[in-house]
Amino acid sequence: MVAIGGWVLEQGCTTLARWQKDPGLRHLSLSVNVSASQLMHEDFEELVRDTLEKTRAEPRRLVLELTESVLVTDIELVIARLKALRALGITLSLDDFGTGYSSLSYLQRLPIQQVKIDRSFVQDAVANPASASLVNNIVLMSRDLGHTVLAEGVETDAQHALLARSGCIEFQGYLYGRPMPLATFEQHIGSRDETDGSAPATGRAT
Repeated sequence: MVAIGGWVLEQGCTTLARWQKDPGLRHLSLSVNVSASQLMHEDFEELVRDTLEKTRAEPRRLVLELTESVLVTDIELVIARLKALRALGITLSLDDFGTGYSSLSYLQRLPIQQVKIDRSFVQDAVANPASASLVNNIVLMSRDLGHTVLAEGVETDAQHALLARSGCIEFQGYLYGRPMPLATFEQHIGSRDETDGSAPATGRAT
């Protein structure tokens, strides 16, 4: 997993570096998933630093998405690792929030900048008032802590509208686009920005 993750990270950073040279793509950020085993590997921080230097990708455009499984390890070590990564200028995101081991204490202590609401809450929110209230509270709580909030799994206009009313401004899901080859994505983003001036998008490498 560590070796595969290193390859994915390098491919992502190489893509970011190429986007930086394109006026139509340089505004994009790119997210890479990081497993608990990767984060806790003793050489991970060095790997990230070396990869950024090798590819010359802008750290501020790179988002590392962490699953809640990292919270079952040594939390103090996790916090130290994340602070070191944050010092490189990288954005840190907590993925699938609300489905695993997260708590208010962890959300307050972890040096993250983004919280991603799990798709299970998003897809249930329109029909279930309890889920809608939970989503709204997650958005408010995260924003109070200074985190941006991204909603996963948005598939309908009704879901988008509900989340927008809650204060969410970042979204991910089939409503906006399905998985596609990199070249197709780049062409799609370039043509979209030229025609309607849409807000910056976020690419995700998995």
